[in-house]
Amino acid sequence: MGKGTNKQILLAETPKGKLSPSNFSSHEGQIPTAKDGEVLLKIKLISLDAANRAWMQGATYRSAVEAGTVMAGGAIAEVVESKASGFAVGDLVFADTGWQEYAALPAKQVQKMQKMDPLSHLLSVYGIAGLTAYHGLLDVGKPKVGDTVVVSAAAGSVGTIVGQIAKLKGCTVIGIAGGDEKCAMLKSDLGFDHAINYKKEPVGKALRAVTPKGIDVYFDNVGGDILEAVLFGMNNKGRIACCGAVSQYDGEAPAHGPRGIPGLIVVKRLTMQGFIVTDFIDQQEKALSDLQAWVKSGQIKVREDILDGLDNTPQALIGLLAGENIGKRMVRVS
Repeated sequence: MGKGTNKQILLAETPKGKLSPSNFSSHEGQIPTAKDGEVLLKIKLISLDAANRAWMQGATYRSAVEAGTVMAGGAIAEVVESKASGFAVGDLVFADTGWQEYAALPAKQVQKMQKMDPLSHLLSVYGIAGLTAYHGLLDVGKPKVGDTVVVSAAAGSVGTIVGQIAKLKGCTVIGIAGGDEKCAMLKSDLGFDHAINYKKEPVGKALRAVTPKGIDVYFDNVGGDILEAVLFGMNNKGRIACCGAVSQYDGEAPAHGPRGIPGLIVVKRLTMQGFIVTDFIDQQEKALSDLQAWVKSGQIKVREDILDGLDNTPQALIGLLAGENIGKRMVRVS
């Protein structure tokens, strides 16, 4: 292809404190050309994730995003030109395309997706969010019928799904979220047993009131003070699935980590396990078939938050980090 313009959003400078729109800039590039073994992609939907912010700080499970380059991010895209076997024009894929309208990538960096309506489900319940919720809860948290499960960032893309899977597995579920509207939605729409608004009440005290039998499984999306509060309520042999630490991604590093961890882990024989979704790639087919069955039966309701326009991507990420979204946030590019 190679003709026409390709609008891109660059990380103009590495943020020092909180992320702001001035950390990004808009750029008109050329539509790239697919080389041998590559596919040219037209980006449809860009996934926004708290991890986007962590990537700016330095290398994580991927290399850091350097200032002056296209901001990194996963997306659902359509193949518009293929010079790679196994890919045809019109195929849908998931790839780390970055924040732009077009990207040319080696076929080995691209994952073919099935076509579905709505397309957005490929980024939410059948994408990284749904798979993270599924494997983190079931393979790391290992809930049993009758267990008490607590999930933080419960109104976010992963948390909404974790809570619903825990309910259908026969658990009592408590969500921690920021705001009365989110807490009400968790209970009335998604079937959580209790929801705690951490902006209004001390989490430790609120948890003690609603978990008389203690906490068996904690799905941790935030780290920091909330992790500390939950730890004190954990039962012996409790399991903690460590998915993320969004409280620590944006702005200054906290002055201290959760207190009491070494002693509590020993005394209560707790298991704390970090994971990323690619650890479970060999079990993906079963996970997807379970998730599809649960969505079809209405046991999982999908919450999505879709904004339009590539130019809105920086503000959409800043809003995500501030907890504006309910469910999976994404930006529709085309």
